[in-house]
Amino acid sequence: MTSVSTRQMTAARSMSNIEDNPFLLALKKAETEGALPSKVASALLGFYTSYCESLKDTSIDITICIQVFLNLFEYVKSHLKTPFAFEPYHEMIREPIDYYAFGLEFLRPLVDLSKSKILGMSNLQEIAAKLSKGHNVILFANHQIEADPQAISLLLESSFPKIGEEMIFVAGERVITDPLAVPFSMGRNLLCIYSKRYIDNPPELKQQKQLHNQKTMQKMSELLSQGGQCIYVAPSGGRDRPDENGVVQVAAFDPQSIEMFYLMARRAKTLTHFYPLALTTYDILPPPETVQIELGEQRSTKREGIALAFGKEIEMEKIAQSVENKKMRRIKRADFIWQRVKEDYNTLRSTQ
Repeated sequence: MTSVSTRQMTAARSMSNIEDNPFLLALKKAETEGALPSKVASALLGFYTSYCESLKDTSIDITICIQVFLNLFEYVKSHLKTPFAFEPYHEMIREPIDYYAFGLEFLRPLVDLSKSKILGMSNLQEIAAKLSKGHNVILFANHQIEADPQAISLLLESSFPKIGEEMIFVAGERVITDPLAVPFSMGRNLLCIYSKRYIDNPPELKQQKQLHNQKTMQKMSELLSQGGQCIYVAPSGGRDRPDENGVVQVAAFDPQSIEMFYLMARRAKTLTHFYPLALTTYDILPPPETVQIELGEQRSTKREGIALAFGKEIEMEKIAQSVENKKMRRIKRADFIWQRVKEDYNTLRSTQ
């Protein structure tokens, strides 16, 4: 089991220039007393060290690092003591603790707004207008970091804050079970679903997970019929990662995932629109190089600009309509949408 070493503590302390760092003291005390597993304590310390390092050349006060990590530490410790159970549809918790605000304030120092941008504002305005009429909008998007929901909200804060705040995210198992991710997830509206990648692990829980997914789909159907919902889904089922040349690529979209959302939208009583969304957030909180089944990934950060690109509305019924084979039609539809997101993603990258 990994423990918080004296070397790690010294490195973290030197970055803060505060001899009696309350976060480090609380972290060490909790590990010593057994209130925090060594693996979790080590992950928190590595996260904190990287976070401070990311901000060392900025005018951001180091006490901000200490305070946000003190908050994260308390939330993680509370979750480990009494694990929070996410319902198939989780509505953000704003009181007595405002987890939504916490997530934004945690990520805010890492986002260089002077280097950030939104493309496709006219499409975003269209989306806002359709939501105001009670229509639904489903965003087929790529996914790069655990904190993509917070990143989206930060960029929409000055133009369409309501969309950023009320957006519903289709969330996988990791962000509702990993102790370091749970506090951030508690502050978002989530449709919690077990992806194909993890539904068989462990095998004895497969049936339970399938039942959970059925309940999630039923709740989503109710939300779509209710109307006025903006739902973000990453049809890849995971985060983007670098290729063999170190270039981050948009992960391929799963035809079955896209088809499921399309069919559910068609069955809803309210009109649903589909838009592509490309985002570049990878640099501020990159995922591990390879997909990990076990929880406990180490997190590193960097202060950078981020970007969003809202593409033109996708006319789902017109994609591959001449293809008679149902399976091929679904594959072509998924590929078409993936290509649209990749095009916008490449545009974002070329202008950063």
